[in-house]
Amino acid sequence: MVAQARAWALRTARFFGGGVGTRPALLWLSPAWGGAANSRLSGRFRSSNVNDVLLKEKRDKIMSKGLPKQKPIEGVKQVLVVASGKGGVGKSTTAVNIALALAANDSTKAIGLLDADVYGPSIPKMMNLKGSPEVSSKNLMRPLVNYGIACMSMGFLVEETAPIVWRGLMVMSALEKLLRQVDWQQLDYLVIDMPPGTGDVQLSVSQNIPIAGAVIVSTPQDIALLDARKGAEMFRKVNVPVLGLIQNMSVFQCPHCKHETHIFGTDGVKSLAEDLGLDVLGDIPLHVNIRETSDSGKPVVVSQPESNMARAYLKLAAEIVRRLPVSPT
Repeated sequence: MVAQARAWALRTARFFGGGVGTRPALLWLSPAWGGAANSRLSGRFRSSNVNDVLLKEKRDKIMSKGLPKQKPIEGVKQVLVVASGKGGVGKSTTAVNIALALAANDSTKAIGLLDADVYGPSIPKMMNLKGSPEVSSKNLMRPLVNYGIACMSMGFLVEETAPIVWRGLMVMSALEKLLRQVDWQQLDYLVIDMPPGTGDVQLSVSQNIPIAGAVIVSTPQDIALLDARKGAEMFRKVNVPVLGLIQNMSVFQCPHCKHETHIFGTDGVKSLAEDLGLDVLGDIPLHVNIRETSDSGKPVVVSQPESNMARAYLKLAAEIVRRLPVSPT
């Protein structure tokens, strides 16, 4: 019986990636293993503990070197990232209209828009841009421009319907090129439309370039708020200032009877902001015009500038600028 238990535990240990000495927790699997068996294994456990100490020392040595040194993007004064914990909350639509609203609020400012969502780029369609970027004499890609906004996206470099089937290292390489090998000229603000989540792209952007501020987009829905909280906490951990939260799709008004319905809940983002010690920067309604104008490549800020939806984005952009640090000259 003891021999069978021992053989089973050894097979289990190997399945989980190592000898018994690396899996001390497996001891409890067989109460029949008495003192003799434990005694024979104690030497292996001591060896494992030594390995753990060496691993910790190696990790501490790496960490002592600190995070990668941040290097500003040439020609860009301030970077604003628009992020969300969960996809489908209207982050890209918000990023596009924020960029356009920044330009509309102050025509003297030069605005850029970077689509950092390598797997699912949305900026080309929303900004009604097609084609491949030209390359300068310095071997830098020139952004495509529409509505006065300089734009760069992975969507300009691949076919519209082609999937990006890449592993992490290739994505990081592509992101590095989008950040460093683009001739942005001189920009006052570069708005980065981040992919949803808190993964490699978010960490790489946060650690490699100085970011003036981040805004988190969420609907009032509880499921979206769970991930929005994670997004805000992630930026805090990497010392990126979180300017506040944006409540998107907050209320739906019937176009016929004007009755208002809170489809995704009421003031969920406001409650989350209070928990995090942040403010709600803006409240964007759920309106068919926002969706239609984005799909047609004519965002609501430029196509319907006098509408209530456009005014909401203009007010949001002004609030963001108010909270940004003083721009370097």
